[in-house]
Amino acid sequence: MNPFIPVILSGGAGTRLWPVSREALPKPFIKLPDGESLLVKALLRAAALPDVTEVLTVTNRDHYFLTRDEFDLDRPLPVLEYLLEPFGRNTAPAIAAAALRLAEGFGPDVTLLVLPADHLISDQDGFAAAVARACALAAAGWLVTFGIKPTAPETGFGYIEAGDALGDGGYKVTRFVEKPTQDKAAAYLAAGNFTWNSGMFCFTAGSFLAALRTHAPALLTAVEATLAATDFTQLPSVLASEFFKHVPDISIDYAVMEKADKVAVVPAAFDWSDIGSWNALAELTAADSRGNRINGDAVMVDTANCYVQGEGRVVAAVGVENLLIIDTADALLVADRSRAQDVKAVVQKLKLVAHDSVRHHRTVHRPWGNYTVLEEGERFKIKRIVVKPGASLSLQMHHHRSEHWVVVSGMAHVVNGAQEIFVRTDESTYIPAGTAHRLANPGVIDCVMIEVQTGDYVGEDDIVRYEDKYGRS
Repeated sequence: MNPFIPVILSGGAGTRLWPVSREALPKPFIKLPDGESLLVKALLRAAALPDVTEVLTVTNRDHYFLTRDEFDLDRPLPVLEYLLEPFGRNTAPAIAAAALRLAEGFGPDVTLLVLPADHLISDQDGFAAAVARACALAAAGWLVTFGIKPTAPETGFGYIEAGDALGDGGYKVTRFVEKPTQDKAAAYLAAGNFTWNSGMFCFTAGSFLAALRTHAPALLTAVEATLAATDFTQLPSVLASEFFKHVPDISIDYAVMEKADKVAVVPAAFDWSDIGSWNALAELTAADSRGNRINGDAVMVDTANCYVQGEGRVVAAVGVENLLIIDTADALLVADRSRAQDVKAVVQKLKLVAHDSVRHHRTVHRPWGNYTVLEEGERFKIKRIVVKPGASLSLQMHHHRSEHWVVVSGMAHVVNGAQEIFVRTDESTYIPAGTAHRLANPGVIDCVMIEVQTGDYVGEDDIVRYEDKYGRS
């Protein structure tokens, strides 16, 4: 049996799920009503398959520490490996890098199961059965995709037309179809041999790389050069940015799947959702007698068919219908449910003015923990900072602000200029502007502190890093 490695692709901003999905905390990290993220569900789905001893995750360098923390589960897991991109270059380069890396370690017959991190599948047995059929086809040299049986004439998905039947429950792909009009989608549904394109794939590394060499040789050459220049002695491995920036930005469908001859589709009998809008996420919450679905603290008066999600404060709705109301600490979305796909237009407008809510939440995650901006005004900013056990901030300096740190829980080891001190609960220290400083948590519980910044400028870009254990200096 060929070695079998699931490859999780964790990228994309999920702009239709703003304001919960942001660039710095994108869709795969969204917590579902059961408390698990889509990313964790993808890992557990892959890990539960037979004969899985290793899972490779391809993600952005900036999301590594978040991903590592998400995968820190209290249960046995396969070996977790990572391949980090310095910036996004779409699915074809990401999969090519994974295929090259795995072929080097396991040989060209290693089978890759490519799984996006932001899909939701509940039927593990049905999923495993489809994967087994796909692996059998992949071993025979087919590039396999998974097709989802349409339940409606959906215009938001691409479609796959199935042709001649193959062994092992698959079909030869006749063609891929872009997102269709409503009339064409209805015709595909009626025809019976069209499925939604799930974006999941299965093939051997050798078959995929051979197809790349035929249909996208420039891409393959650029990714090979990137891996040759990457320092794999440093873990986790970050693809060499000077080479990766020259890799074409293209999807696997355009680069290979729509061009190759030996492409198969396995129709999937399992449930599937790409959680592509707030309406899809709403379906995960049970409706009340008036069709309202609520996550958080909400009061509904003469209100019907609304989805409300809040955090930290009460949301009240009176006399409205068919609305999406998504409330976060720093942004509120109110939209007609029929316009759920248009939320991405809000993000596009915010990007034009470089609004911070496109990238960050009020709570910002860092490799060492997180901080929350509690209040900000002219010449001051107040933060709640949480530093994980064993973690430390960089050795840094600020030109324009001073900082006053008050520890409210745990202990901090602080470098403050020439001084090194321990600051315990209910104690504080003051760092003048221009002073090199660092905070580390030597304890076994989180160090929680309140930071008060004062100065002429309190922007996050006023920072000079001298040393950093996370490679940011």
